[in-house]
Amino acid sequence: MVDVTNDAENALPRLRELCLALPEVTERLSHGEPTWFAGEKKTFVMYADHHHDDRVAFWCAAPPGTQEALIGEAPLKYFRPPYVGHRGWLGVWLDRVVDWEEIAEIVTDAYRVVAPKRLLRDLEG
Repeated sequence: MVDVTNDAENALPRLRELCLALPEVTERLSHGEPTWFAGEKKTFVMYADHHHDDRVAFWCAAPPGTQEALIGEAPLKYFRPPYVGHRGWLGVWLDRVVDWEEIAEIVTDAYRVVAPKRLLRDLEG
């Protein structure tokens, strides 16, 4: 069964759970928003709760070409975030119907983009 919700109020706890399930992830505020770091130093996901507009989303690192492909495929789900979009980061709207299995894949891919090799080995098991 696909895990799909449209509940922006519960988006942060669900996103937090996905991020903190990855090896050696820490959370702290950055620019006033919850942000997750791989190995203490490398940001891979930033929550965006009305930070630049009236929407709830997250911004994340993405493999090369992913931002363009996903925005081109589904511009109502994905966007180019300010400040980090020029580096290929992906914005994902959370104030709409959300497929949490898809979000888990996006979060894991973001982690893979920035995590040190030793953490990637831990991730792969």
